[in-house]
Amino acid sequence: MTIFEEMNLPRNIAVIGGGASGFMAAITAKETNISSNVTIFEKTDKLLAKVKISGGGRCNVTNATYSLSKLIKSYPRGGKKLKKSFNIFNTKNTVTWFESKGVKLKTEEDNRIFPLSNNSESIVNILISTAEELAIRISLKSKVNKIQITKQGFILNINKEKLFFEKIIIASGGSAKSSGFEWISSLGYKIINPVPSLFTFNMPKNPITKLMGLSVSDVTVSIKGSSLKQTGPLLITHWGMSGPAILKLSSWGARDLADLNYDFTVQVNWLTLNEEIVREKIMKISSNKKIYNHNPFIIPKRLWLFILEKLEIPEDKIWRELSKKNKNRLINTLINDEYEIKGKTTFKEEFVSCGGISLSEVNMLTMGSKRHNGLYFAGELLDIDGVTGGFNFQAAWTTGYLAGKNSAS
Repeated sequence: MTIFEEMNLPRNIAVIGGGASGFMAAITAKETNISSNVTIFEKTDKLLAKVKISGGGRCNVTNATYSLSKLIKSYPRGGKKLKKSFNIFNTKNTVTWFESKGVKLKTEEDNRIFPLSNNSESIVNILISTAEELAIRISLKSKVNKIQITKQGFILNINKEKLFFEKIIIASGGSAKSSGFEWISSLGYKIINPVPSLFTFNMPKNPITKLMGLSVSDVTVSIKGSSLKQTGPLLITHWGMSGPAILKLSSWGARDLADLNYDFTVQVNWLTLNEEIVREKIMKISSNKKIYNHNPFIIPKRLWLFILEKLEIPEDKIWRELSKKNKNRLINTLINDEYEIKGKTTFKEEFVSCGGISLSEVNMLTMGSKRHNGLYFAGELLDIDGVTGGFNFQAAWTTGYLAGKNSAS
């Protein structure tokens, strides 16, 4: 029993970080123990910055994956350990939480969940207004430089002040470098070296970039020489390739691709069909129709023409005149097209990394530290990352909720 419990004083809780997990933690802590004093410390002058710009400004709140066994498979790192956490607060709970606050949500065909307003401000506003209604103090431009452990609690060095709190929740977000975690590792915590996750592939001066803006609804992409493979929509950009298939591939291959210094070959099956099916269809065609006008597969016409140009097959060539050799080349390109990747592009505001505080340091049922009583973790600073589709926000809501609930109980 602490001196605060002995004297029946209000519990003082500090939340370090004004992002998604930090606000969820602060709100949950205050709602759990209304007499507690909760303060959010944000090192910048902006709150919920990622929430505001995510999903193209719409905010992909979570995903309608309600099966826990399927949900954990959307996390390249941390999924199995998150199962304990999701048993307490999962995607269903997130939907209920926001709708209980008055935010209506909608589920799109690909299972991504957005506010009905199609505006991230709906999420930002409800989090901030709820915090204000609960009298949660918000302190901007308040960088925590050091945490001192005492018998009664913690002393935070914030700017030039030293402030005491009985409980602290660290929800300070991810970092591109290990140095960003030094103020936490100095307390003895194991840090998994962070590397970027969820990034697009750069293909400098590759002719396919002239198709920028073209989207192919269903492809299979893989990394040559590895077992890494993902299926989904692909978007061609002016710098290379993006879209869910590429982002998922980058997420699952984050560490392997970092080791390759982002210099590798990506293989694309434009049809998501196996060779036998494609070969049978191509070899049977013997019509007098022009190859360009008679595309036997459901792929965009611009892409079909690009592939023909790449193989130097004239667009006015008719099918029955196409040689067996060129048919084989066409089959191979459709199911096993290759592109050299030289670098990546990450979106700084939406930067996601794998790595951070090792989950071996954390009780996943409470998000409490195994080293120091009264210290909790939430959000991206943990070695947890999900694929695109609302899964990273779900991890933030879940870990924030558990940290808030248990810090105030």
